[in-house]
Amino acid sequence: MKTFRSLIDDVLPNINEIFPWDLEEKLNESEEILLIDITEATEYATVHIHNSINLPRGVLESGCDWGYTDTLPELASARDKEVIVICRSGNRSALAAFTMQLLGFTNVSSLKTGLRGWFDYELPLYDNNNNEVDEDDADAYFSQTPSAEQMGPGE
Repeated sequence: MKTFRSLIDDVLPNINEIFPWDLEEKLNESEEILLIDITEATEYATVHIHNSINLPRGVLESGCDWGYTDTLPELASARDKEVIVICRSGNRSALAAFTMQLLGFTNVSSLKTGLRGWFDYELPLYDNNNNEVDEDDADAYFSQTPSAEQMGPGE
């Protein structure tokens, strides 16, 4: 039986990943990079990287393609453009980057360590009002842990 972790481990050798400090450097050099944040809308409203576009993981495939109500034109037309996929920890974005490669994206990477790594590297995060998120608020967001019942039997 596959687990979430084993799915991620299976795709990691097949995708590109970029560390937060390398992404920061790239963003300082070019505005041509498309940042796609695949967190849920409530997560994105709490913390995200400036100028990223929210496309929740649940609608990623239709957001990448033409002809759907979820189509994100900037993304559907960017199969050869540099795209960085972002999530909270770098796990969902790894799966998303792999899926996007299957859909024909040729220059897609996952943000290794995700928003958590971005925050740990002391780079700014923003809320849905485009205000910089207070360090304590971001820390509270990243400190969330599963409840006892979410841990499963025997854990």
